[in-house]
Amino acid sequence: MVQPLDPILLADHPPLRTFSTASGASIFQLPMELFPDFWGYAYLVLVNAPDGTPMRVLIDCGSGFGNSNAHLEAGLAAVSAATGIPALIKDLTHILITHGHIDHFGGLSHLSQLTSAKIWIHELDQRILTNYEERLAMATRKLDAFFIEAGVSPDRRASLLDIYRIHKALFHSVPVDFTYESGGMQVGPFQLLHVPGHCAGHVVIRLDDVLFAGDHILEGLSPHQAPEQITLSTGLEHYLKSLETLRPLAPNIALTLGGHHDLIYNLGQRIDEIKVLHQQRLAQVLEILVQPGTVSDISRALFHDVSGYTVLLAIEEAGAHVEYLYQRGLLAIHNLAEVENNPEPVPIIYRSVFTETQ
Repeated sequence: MVQPLDPILLADHPPLRTFSTASGASIFQLPMELFPDFWGYAYLVLVNAPDGTPMRVLIDCGSGFGNSNAHLEAGLAAVSAATGIPALIKDLTHILITHGHIDHFGGLSHLSQLTSAKIWIHELDQRILTNYEERLAMATRKLDAFFIEAGVSPDRRASLLDIYRIHKALFHSVPVDFTYESGGMQVGPFQLLHVPGHCAGHVVIRLDDVLFAGDHILEGLSPHQAPEQITLSTGLEHYLKSLETLRPLAPNIALTLGGHHDLIYNLGQRIDEIKVLHQQRLAQVLEILVQPGTVSDISRALFHDVSGYTVLLAIEEAGAHVEYLYQRGLLAIHNLAEVENNPEPVPIIYRSVFTETQ
């Protein structure tokens, strides 16, 4: 059973919470401001390898933007001071990245200069770290094509692409030492499980009765979805299947620690809650598309008044649900002739198929 320990107080941000697993491994939840007013966590784990060698493992490392690196270093320093165990960046032995989103790996640009810790990631996200500039260029092209088909105006497309690139331009390629597959989905006492959907190479990491979930399972929030049209091995179909892949672990998991938001004590219940939310959202999309519309139209109907980066997330989320329904024959293309007769991408207007048989 996971034992919560006393929090370690930090000067200017939330307390650093600590836990102990069934076998006595110590876990430290390190809060970081990833982007302005957007917080998340990295996790420091002090545990022994099967051969008894001490491991100082960092799971995720923040965005590298703004205060993120400083908060990470402050958290590690607080652990070192409270425990008497050297746990600064230079003392780390392993860095395990749950998935290739910049708020979880962006700190590597800073950390990799200060530590000899081995960096691990799933092979489907490896190129995001090792060939980052190419990945950013190709992802931007695919995102722009998606925006066109989603019915986003040219001016708004340009603005959204600028927003997409602005924080990502701060990272540069870093080498990766190992992929999880090369280690047999095991790193010392840590077991890895591939759960594509939110990100192509997303993994959850199990240590005893604790699950480090990254963004795959979050409390109080359904993890963001984007269509597989933009990145292979993402999309709502992959995500929902990955939720079910995780379900057999639930009875043996006492605590799930996400990259954001609060603790999860009932993993099976949280899986059910997220699935219900997506079922409701799929039903909403079908209802909205009784009147033909674009992904952009659906996004506005689902999420109403959003701004900044949230606009991009809302359009991707709507696109993931449209893609899922279209794959299953529940949507049809209303302006098929226009799509067929244009060699370049054009806005696609969808309609619910069931309206044709009513």
